[in-house]
Amino acid sequence: MRIIKKIVFGLLALIVLLLVVALFVPKDYTVSVSATINTPKEKVFNYVKLIKNQEEYSVWVMQDPNVVMNYTGTDGTVGFKAEWNSKDDNVGEGSQQISKITDDRIDVDLHFERPMKGDAKAATFVEDVSGNQTKITNEFYGHSDYPMNLMSLIGKKFITDAQTQNLANLKKILEK
Repeated sequence: MRIIKKIVFGLLALIVLLLVVALFVPKDYTVSVSATINTPKEKVFNYVKLIKNQEEYSVWVMQDPNVVMNYTGTDGTVGFKAEWNSKDDNVGEGSQQISKITDDRIDVDLHFERPMKGDAKAATFVEDVSGNQTKITNEFYGHSDYPMNLMSLIGKKFITDAQTQNLANLKKILEK
């Protein structure tokens, strides 16, 4: 009986500790990953503004070869919407819609249905380094209410790893 009490109190102490730690974890977070691509800015920008091109470099889209993609609107323009639905919960179900485009930035609104409901925003920045070099930065803007904001610490690592791989894939494609 003493062992059971110690286990229960230990678990309760761990839960309380995690809840206290979550009080100090920000609810809003940004993940930012950059790479330099040896290709002119215009070519990089014209490629990444087309959401359909993500089928060639996005680890999330490529993870499930049977993912169902639906597109609405004109790709590369404000209002274009890409919806995905996968039986693989690592890919899940959701959509992204281009909300703003300037000469060096593309903003998208993200909506997730599965495996967890939620909304987020993301942006891609394209910056001329030299005539044949472009710095590309992907940013993801997330929000998690207390106490789920504690999970954002793990989520940030997951997103950083995926975005790093996406940029490596993109670099490989655009430097051919």
